Amino acid sequence: MAKLGKTRRVGRPRGYKDEYRDQAYRLCLLGYTDAELAKFFGIAESTLYAWKLDYPEFSEGIKSGREDADSRVAKSMFERAIGYSHPEEKVFCNNGQVVVHKTIKHYPPDTQAGIFLLTNRQSSRFRDKKDLEHTGAAGGPIQIRWADE
Repeated sequence: MAKLGKTRRVGRPRGYKDEYRDQAYRLCLLGYTDAELAKFFGIAESTLYAWKLDYPEFSEGIKSGREDADSRVAKSMFERAIGYSHPEEKVFCNNGQVVVHKTIKHYPPDTQAGIFLLTNRQSSRFRDKKDLEHTGAAGGPIQIRWADE
């Protein structure tokens, strides 16, 4: 006979907290995958997917974290490809006195970054892959002839 009293809940425990949205956002800025997020929260990936469906703000936190990280990387790659400058302070010691000298630091364009950027953003015009076709006479198959023939 079954015991009377507390009934056990059936199904997966949810355990979602509102602060998980901000945590997921910050973790996605660091490049976390869904598997890594699930491990961080101590849940199965299937639970993470359920949270994304059940809590739109959580899903939005993940999405915006990844988009913000991607846009920062794209901006940095673009700046590296075309070259950029930024203010910089150099600190020196002169006869026991600390001297701060403001300068402009310049980074020249990086050819490799430019190639990478163009091959990924305009792959139809800038691509590494070459399509080669080998055909025989009149576009037919290649005929192989041995020297003794």
